[in-house]
Amino acid sequence: MLDQTYRDFELIAVDDGSTDSTEEVVKSFDAERITYIKHDENKGGAAARNTGIKAARGEYIAFQDSDDEWLPEKLEKQVKAFETAPPEVGVVYTGFYRLENGKKTYIPSPKIVQKEGYIFNSLLKGNFVTTQAVLVKRECFEKAGMFDENLPRLQDWELFIRISRYYHFKCVDEPLVVSYYQPYSISADQSALIGALELILDKHSDDIKKDKRLLASYLSLIGDLLCSDGQLKQGRSYLVKAVKAYPLNIKYLGAGLASLLGQRAYNMAAAIYRKIRGWFSKGQ
Repeated sequence: MLDQTYRDFELIAVDDGSTDSTEEVVKSFDAERITYIKHDENKGGAAARNTGIKAARGEYIAFQDSDDEWLPEKLEKQVKAFETAPPEVGVVYTGFYRLENGKKTYIPSPKIVQKEGYIFNSLLKGNFVTTQAVLVKRECFEKAGMFDENLPRLQDWELFIRISRYYHFKCVDEPLVVSYYQPYSISADQSALIGALELILDKHSDDIKKDKRLLASYLSLIGDLLCSDGQLKQGRSYLVKAVKAYPLNIKYLGAGLASLLGQRAYNMAAAIYRKIRGWFSKGQ
């Protein structure tokens, strides 16, 4: 991060209750540029980022995790984008590569039709922005709030949904961040994912319910995750709600029926469906 071509920035390192030599490592760098803050106990990523936001003095705020990488031109290109952007733009984000099991995926996908401007409706359908890729006006947090510390996952997505209600987003559509997926991290915790999706659905239900197809996709996703996790009864209840919300999609009915046949049958049916969907997506 210290190799950025844009040099006018402060670096706030928030140590979320580590028990290793993090403090010594941080203080071995440029002391004038770095502010070190340590939590007495581990509070989670959302709380650590909120601590950093409160301590920051600049007009713009960016985020970096210990296992991700910024390319040297990231901040410079984002600041230049803000300089020419209209005042309603509150976030400038960049494209990024996601590395997982040796596979490199570029995000945002070309399938995302609206990547900038008023992207609230696009973000309700799914996240294509990552925390490490954004540069955010401080005023966005004053208007929309900070990271929700009650969410066990997807805190960045939920925050961007809130910010996009009030501000436009601008995209620097080139890979200026490399994000490394770690299977042992919180992002691999399925129960946390289920809980996060349920909370997001609850927090933004008024907007999601305006689109019955979108509501059904949320319900079916939660239902599928629950069934895959062995919670067939709870998962089936979500799948039934998905059918009621949008009965034209027979996938939801099929998943609900498969859940009646037991865990093994459900997993087999889900695997077959994903494989077929993968074949069709490759041909598009």
